[in-house]
Amino acid sequence: MKKTKVKLTTQTLCFIGLFGALSTVLMLFKLPLPFAPVFMKLDVAELPAIIGSFMFGPLAGFCIVVVKLALNLLINGTDSMYVGEFSNLLLSSVYVLSASLFYQRRKTRKSAVIALVTGVLTTSILALISNTFFIFPAYGVVYGLSMDKIVAMASVVNPLVHNVFTMMLFSVLPFNLVKYSVVSVITFLVYKKLHLFIQRILNT
Repeated sequence: MKKTKVKLTTQTLCFIGLFGALSTVLMLFKLPLPFAPVFMKLDVAELPAIIGSFMFGPLAGFCIVVVKLALNLLINGTDSMYVGEFSNLLLSSVYVLSASLFYQRRKTRKSAVIALVTGVLTTSILALISNTFFIFPAYGVVYGLSMDKIVAMASVVNPLVHNVFTMMLFSVLPFNLVKYSVVSVITFLVYKKLHLFIQRILNT
């Protein structure tokens, strides 16, 4: 079993900055999903972080997530008293770390699939728990909304939502399953070619 590399070289730090900036740009492109409330929109900003973590290790992937959020805060600030940023940091980090830690053990095509599925499921379950007990209640405090009003917003687009439990089960859970599955599928399709391309750059 190979040990996970945690050393960050100058070249790796450059790619962390580049990938973090790319993640920040990807955060600008959001797509609503028909079963999710209007304040939840899909983006693929984790894509550079998961690719970076597969290439350079879990620590690099986590740093890309941090750079992404730091740049976004500098450019756009926060309108949620950092609740949204905390949730993004938590879920993005868990996705990147859970997938890349598994992948670092054995870098094969099969291992990549298992690692990405592990990341999707782990993150989606954590999102279910964190949104139920902290994130959504915190949003309610920030925006002056009761949980009943948040549930009502979700029920407008999803008739299966009637209370907090059904909102999490039929809206939040599938949202995160779709979001991280999309990122994982794209990663699986482009990673090998992109990795070879970057390796050529590093070896020149």
